[in-house]
Amino acid sequence: MTIAPLRQAAARRLILAVAASCSLTLLSAFAVSSEAAETPTLAAAVAGPQRSDANRARDTYRHPEQTLQFFGLTDRQTVIEIAPGAGWYTEILAPYLHANGKLYEAPYISADPKEADNEAPYLARFRQKLAKDPADYGHVSVGSLNAGHLEGVGAPGTADMVLTFRNIHNWIKDGYLDANLRAFYAALKPGGVLGVEEHRAKPGTSLQQTIDTGYVTEDYVIEHARAAGFELAGRSEINANPRDTKNYAKGVWALPPTYADGDHDKARYTTIGESDRMTLRFVKPATAH
Repeated sequence: MTIAPLRQAAARRLILAVAASCSLTLLSAFAVSSEAAETPTLAAAVAGPQRSDANRARDTYRHPEQTLQFFGLTDRQTVIEIAPGAGWYTEILAPYLHANGKLYEAPYISADPKEADNEAPYLARFRQKLAKDPADYGHVSVGSLNAGHLEGVGAPGTADMVLTFRNIHNWIKDGYLDANLRAFYAALKPGGVLGVEEHRAKPGTSLQQTIDTGYVTEDYVIEHARAAGFELAGRSEINANPRDTKNYAKGVWALPPTYADGDHDKARYTTIGESDRMTLRFVKPATAH
């Protein structure tokens, strides 16, 4: 064989090697791009088309992006949302955690059979909501919280975060606040976060007033969370509303979005807006067993 053909063969091998390398680089870049497309930022999840217009309109009061950032949410965590209601926060959490994380929903089932019967239609509608949009909700698992017992939310000690929004007052009324907090503690891994948002009462509000009005003092929540083993890691005024005077005949439910007084004083309640809320971050100690 002459020198020229050898050089030509070497050149062909070099060209093929470069082409193969370029192809692998392009495939790798495409894979990274596809993964990034499947994992929206938290801001994108908040702004996403999966959210209803009615829910989006409440962002001015609920500040979901800032609230979840304060709790320390990332897209790779295992999260348990407690008592999701109609799924206001689920619309954000599910697509955000879809690709790399895990979302468990734990609807609250009252220990009172009559209350449980009343809640059944809400749970059915929530499940229907998830079933209608498998692209966003197909990886969501639905368990339950009943009288301090969490079911269907993964093994104990494996969750990164437990979230509860405006539910504490119901558990005080039902008598299961402490049992529920202990269940959240058991569900979390050491270093895990309990994020709490709740209607905030004026200091000195009695327990009966809390039950009647739905407003809870920060000190009460912190005391009971600490009794369950949690440490207070931070407070935020993200969801504060200084216009809320907290002295309505129908309690917190007089305010939007419930408007329990109907059209009576509705314009005033609309001007006040939604309730003044505490936003608290608790942690399970890293040394906990």
